[in-house]
Amino acid sequence: MPISHPFRIDATGRTATPADERALVRELVEQVLFTRPGERVMRPTFGSGVHQLVFAPASDEVAAIAQHLVRAALQQWLATWIEVRDVQVEAAESRLTITVAYASRRTGAGDVVTLAREV
Repeated sequence: MPISHPFRIDATGRTATPADERALVRELVEQVLFTRPGERVMRPTFGSGVHQLVFAPASDEVAAIAQHLVRAALQQWLATWIEVRDVQVEAAESRLTITVAYASRRTGAGDVVTLAREV
């Protein structure tokens, strides 16, 4: 089982792991979406680039660009884990909210992840 993100120690004093596949996928999606390309030394293209759109003027075009960036990043980095079904992006002032509907490749079960970040 992978290590939880962000890294932490659990109640037993060991490295924490996600509770189940749903928690694992949520953590993976969060890592992809909120990592800026260039942040990871050994994977300079890892991430989505949505941070750069937070302060762009709110418009249908910016929302479409953000949705495209998110969908492309998830398909590139998590294609073996999930099938992306829908992406919704909302930017309000300095808060970015992203909702991703997906299906697990392993179980076929659908789920929704909503993540928000203050930038």
